[in-house]
Amino acid sequence: MSKVLSGNLGYPRIGQQREWKKDIEAFWGGKIEESELHERLTTIRLNNLKIQQDKGIDIIPVGDFTYYDHVLDTAVMFGLIPARFEFNGGEVPLSTYYAIARGNKGAAASEMTKWFNTNYHYIVPELGARRPELTLNKPLAAYREAKEKLGIEGRPVLLGLYTFLKLSKGFDNDGWDEWIEQLLPLYIHVLRELQQAGVKWVQVDEPALVTAVNAEDLNRLKLIYETIKKEVPELSIFLQTYFEALSNYEDIVSLPIDGIGLDLVHGLEGNLDSLRRFGLPVGKTLGAGVIDGRNIWRADLDLQFKLLDEVANLVNSADIIVQPSCSLLHVPVSAAAEVSLQPVLQQALAFAEEKLDEIAALSRAVVEGQPGELFQSNRNALDNLSADPARNRANVTLAVENILHQPSERHSAFSVRKSLQKEKWQLPFLPTTTIGSFPQTAEIRSARQKWRKGEWSVQQYDEFINEQIRQWITLQEEIGLDVLVHGEFERTDMVEFFGEKLPGFAFTKGGWVQSYGTRCVKPPVIYGDVDFDSPMTVKETEYAQSLTSKPVKGMLTGPITILNWSFVRSDLPREKVAYQIALALRKEVEALEQAGIEMIQVDEPALREGLPLKREDWEKYLDWAVKAFRVSTSTVKDTTQIHTHMCYCEFHDIIDSIQALDADVISIETSRSHGELVHSFEEHTYPLGIGLGVYDIHSPRVPAEEEMISMVDRALKVLDPELFWINPDCGLKTRGLEETVSSLKIMVSVANHFRAKVTN
Repeated sequence: MSKVLSGNLGYPRIGQQREWKKDIEAFWGGKIEESELHERLTTIRLNNLKIQQDKGIDIIPVGDFTYYDHVLDTAVMFGLIPARFEFNGGEVPLSTYYAIARGNKGAAASEMTKWFNTNYHYIVPELGARRPELTLNKPLAAYREAKEKLGIEGRPVLLGLYTFLKLSKGFDNDGWDEWIEQLLPLYIHVLRELQQAGVKWVQVDEPALVTAVNAEDLNRLKLIYETIKKEVPELSIFLQTYFEALSNYEDIVSLPIDGIGLDLVHGLEGNLDSLRRFGLPVGKTLGAGVIDGRNIWRADLDLQFKLLDEVANLVNSADIIVQPSCSLLHVPVSAAAEVSLQPVLQQALAFAEEKLDEIAALSRAVVEGQPGELFQSNRNALDNLSADPARNRANVTLAVENILHQPSERHSAFSVRKSLQKEKWQLPFLPTTTIGSFPQTAEIRSARQKWRKGEWSVQQYDEFINEQIRQWITLQEEIGLDVLVHGEFERTDMVEFFGEKLPGFAFTKGGWVQSYGTRCVKPPVIYGDVDFDSPMTVKETEYAQSLTSKPVKGMLTGPITILNWSFVRSDLPREKVAYQIALALRKEVEALEQAGIEMIQVDEPALREGLPLKREDWEKYLDWAVKAFRVSTSTVKDTTQIHTHMCYCEFHDIIDSIQALDADVISIETSRSHGELVHSFEEHTYPLGIGLGVYDIHSPRVPAEEEMISMVDRALKVLDPELFWINPDCGLKTRGLEETVSSLKIMVSVANHFRAKVTN
């Protein structure tokens, strides 16, 4: 082996105390000026780099920091601004940048969707008639800043052209070559300026290469990278892939690149097999992604040390960079503050800072030929966690082993249930409802903190929550909604709330990760066997129902979403963990029904994001995911109406599995897709109840009635009006009071508009 270095691929942007989020939101709220925002974010950015420098990381990425989203940054860097934002060229103003992400009074925000199979969301680039132009060389600015202020010879990060186009919309397959022709010179311009500034290596992220790559794609990739090598010959290109095994390994590794990064955690089997079969071309560097960049457990350093030894023997004495499997964007910043957790759990955690320590320790061990102190520490921590009683609940293990004998089908088919439910509920044509949550004001958050700190008694807090429920039941009745919700004021997060009440979960103090924009979430940690303890939602829902004669939905988060939005134990297959959660939720569904709550919504917004990136692996995942949902919901009466909710993510790809959930009503986030989802139903029949979100809750703008009418009108042409519901895109937790009430009033007015047309 020629040389072994330690490297990183990206670092959490949010800061130790989520300073990044707070500063940006202060700017949005008019509390600080743009100049101060730049100063504050520069401090965070430099501190992130300093941490990596102090940890002894040899190769530090620069340019991975963003003011909102790195895909949006790439689009803005190339002047790809949708026409509705009236951009006239030059450097893009920050106001326009944020308008693309969030919308403004005159223009809707760009679509937002999942970043591959993670819970990070990116802003989808819109490639329209505007010809791209270079507005700012962002990687160059980041490189210069790191070098001048910290003496770091950073490795600039650039989202690859192939992946950028794969993630974009606004052109069909025939437009690929045209857009490569327009964008490739701009990429070369960026890279040439980096070379002129003294940059030796550039990290070009191409995660789309782990998905299906056909012959046409390979030709395009050859064109892109051969042109780059010809035009910028002295610059070394490090092609980084992650999240899965590389497709077409032999073709990709033969491109004129100088190094390649492979995920040897989530893509271990496939990538290792490729290395065994094909090795690595002489003279190329290998980035060995042996530290999990997507989970929070300490690594088995002994195992990874052996893996690196095998890899070294397969790559012809090439240089090796020991690195994470992907950017550390997907894990929290530091586990140092998690002192309130049980020691056996706390000692088994590794967040971004701790993963840097593991990377440094592994690279030293490979160089020195022997393990260091951290190896023994990790070994002890993982052994102690494995022996913990929380991971060894015999009743849970037995129940999951018997999952094939558990009910997973409703008593009657939907055609039977539909008639019974119609008679029971007597809902109007095009019933209106919401997805579940209502605005969580500063007053609500303050009350929760007082209760958590012991400043308020349980009784005080319960009375406060009941008052919020009472106010919003009244508001919903005044607005004219047909099916109500209690508002979820007692809940911080739709997954965290349930995890706090289910054995097998733990919660961190500072385990925040970025979900989209400044929206940060603190995923629960599933460290033990999941079990049911006592009812979790009955009290508040039952109280809400006592206040109204209209139906109130019980609100639960589904097993697959809880799984996909948590940090999950790595010693069991995810399928088995999903079944543990499903069996616990079934008992909650039954408790709600027994309490008289007979509309129950079990949300699965994260179902699709759990899909494997390899399409050939979809069927297996969908089979157990659908089964887990049905295990949760199948034991109720025919007249009990099961709802679910999903975020829009290429619904047509999995429409058969969505239908197999057998939910009586599904609501789907769709407004940001600008009617694209409706097109799915023009090609596929959906025979169950459905509500397509008629306005975007991620934007503060109040939609015009005409926008909603247009969306409903098109949907009703392809969906059965007798099964159609009208609802917002998603929960309203993050929205303000006035905009929420105004938007819902418009929504009800739209329903009445269509009801009047039927009557007339």
